[in-house]
Amino acid sequence: METRAFFIDLTERPPRSFRVRLGGFVILARMIDKGRATLSKKNGEYVYNSPTDQHLVRFLGFDAEALLNELAAGKGDGEILQWVLAKR
Repeated sequence: METRAFFIDLTERPPRSFRVRLGGFVILARMIDKGRATLSKKNGEYVYNSPTDQHLVRFLGFDAEALLNELAAGKGDGEILQWVLAKR
């Protein structure tokens, strides 16, 4: 599967809701949005690896900085989900 850089601008619109599920997990899609925006320095008022994000990180057992590296490689949501599940 080909990967490409995908960044969003959270100064223009908010990240996905906490309620949006990715692979059955709440918070993950929002954390991905904030991570992509942080990489492009367009996170606005949103903080990547916030205390809420850290609950998910602890629950799923992955490293937030490693997730940023995966996002920087241009991986899509499905690829990130597979990466997260492989860390469990």
